[in-house]
Amino acid sequence: MRELAHVLLHQPNSLAPAERELIAIYVSSLNDFYFCQTSHGAAVACHLGDQNTVNRVKTNFELAPISAKLKSLLAIAGKAQQGGKQVNSSDVEDTRMQGATDIEIHDTALIAAAFCMYNRYVDGFDTWQPRNAEMYEQMGEHLAREGYTTTSIKSSGE
Repeated sequence: MRELAHVLLHQPNSLAPAERELIAIYVSSLNDFYFCQTSHGAAVACHLGDQNTVNRVKTNFELAPISAKLKSLLAIAGKAQQGGKQVNSSDVEDTRMQGATDIEIHDTALIAAAFCMYNRYVDGFDTWQPRNAEMYEQMGEHLAREGYTTTSIKSSGE
């Protein structure tokens, strides 16, 4: 699952890592999943140097200081979070009109679906989610810099 997150959010892509992370936190906020909203939000803040954009995307992305293309992609992500059949051809066409490519639309839907899976998987086990803001800030820096295939937690032998 970490490798999938690495491919979706960190590897080179036509969407910037911060944009892909914003899609992940938006979907996770719709799912009311604290861990992903906070850890990926910290990664976005590291990429952009700005926590305000993260907060605005979670509360009302239409008013966030992001491109019209990303707003359109977030609208698709929000519909995909509700169910794949909620996204229709006019949503896709509107997003294309905002400059999104078919690959960016595809990747947005895939990120939305993956984060629904991640959020539900962890929620299904009633997993404890830490509330330490400093830990999330450090995690966000690691995710933004290194991605998802390495852990930021060092074992006692390192």
